[in-house]
Amino acid sequence: QVQLVGSGGGLVQDGGSLRLSCAASGFIFRNYAMGWFRQAPGREREFVAAISGSGRRTYYADSVKGRFTISRDNAKNTVYLQMNSLKPEDTAVYSCAADGSLETLKAGRSRGYWGQGTQVTVSS
Repeated sequence: QVQLVGSGGGLVQDGGSLRLSCAASGFIFRNYAMGWFRQAPGREREFVAAISGSGRRTYYADSVKGRFTISRDNAKNTVYLQMNSLKPEDTAVYSCAADGSLETLKAGRSRGYWGQGTQVTVSS
């Protein structure tokens, strides 16, 4: 059974930091690029960050570049999103996704697997 379980969300003040984790199981994790997406109430889902299967390549949305860092530990089947300098506009449900193509994730889509979301709320 494929599972992508997100965790680490919470309530943080403007300028604060959070580290999200997504633990994967049920598929060959190393073979998949991984991404983070977010969706705020009344808003379309948007791409946040992606990382290649090997971890050698990363890509970020302009809105988070320089503030967020995506990483992965293939030995632990886990992908992370370190979020610094958080802003109220970062408030959303964050979900991880797996796809065979980093380019597909960069385009805002996943043809593979989607995980449960974790709520991030940034107070102003």
